[in-house]
Amino acid sequence: MLLPLAGLLVAFGGWWLLTSGLELIHPAVLPPPGAVLSAFTAAPDRFMEHTGRTTVETVVGFVLSSACGVLIGLSLAASRVLERMFTPLLVAVNAVPKIALGPLLVGALGWGQKPVLTMVFLLCFFPIVLSTATGLTSTPADLAELARSLDASRWQAFRKVRLPAALPQIFVGLKVAMPLAAIGAVIGEFQAGESGLGYLIVQAGGVGDTATAWAAIILIGLMSIVLYFALVLLERWALPWVRDTTSPR
Repeated sequence: MLLPLAGLLVAFGGWWLLTSGLELIHPAVLPPPGAVLSAFTAAPDRFMEHTGRTTVETVVGFVLSSACGVLIGLSLAASRVLERMFTPLLVAVNAVPKIALGPLLVGALGWGQKPVLTMVFLLCFFPIVLSTATGLTSTPADLAELARSLDASRWQAFRKVRLPAALPQIFVGLKVAMPLAAIGAVIGEFQAGESGLGYLIVQAGGVGDTATAWAAIILIGLMSIVLYFALVLLERWALPWVRDTTSPR
């Protein structure tokens, strides 16, 4: 815990130096840390309410995209025909700037949580699909040969060999998708939100309250850190053998 905290202290020290010490950045662009802290302490309940809403939208959207992404990845890995048919379409969908879809989502789904969750889903699902399909089609040759030599059925080979071997790769996609889920939630709140940190940033920016906007931005970052490392802990719990069989350097 000490090294991450030291990194945060260095970042906040640089922030203070740029805004208060050397005054290289105007407070209207980037307020000093003290002003942002004062904005938070003036209405902590308000910030926590919006943070809770954004966290729920991020987690729910991430779970939905993870379930669908893993299922789509399984389908692509199971059938070369499906892979060749739909991979170009998935790449095209992923290449579309998601913020351009915001007005269309509002028109189709209205205001509120539905377009926000849809935006989270659209940003998250491609890395999960890609990592799942890649992991399931990259089973080590010696393990696949061992399963065949033991006359394992296709289901037994999948359950005992292919899926465990693919799980580290799947978690890579999940860890890439988790910060994207937070980004998707905020973008959705910019476009169609009725609450949440993205909505708060838009409201504060509209009246020139940059301290409140930056307090919300920092809370988004902290929320993302907590969710990401919760996923890392889940990976270590679910895949205890990975750290024992791989070298970090």
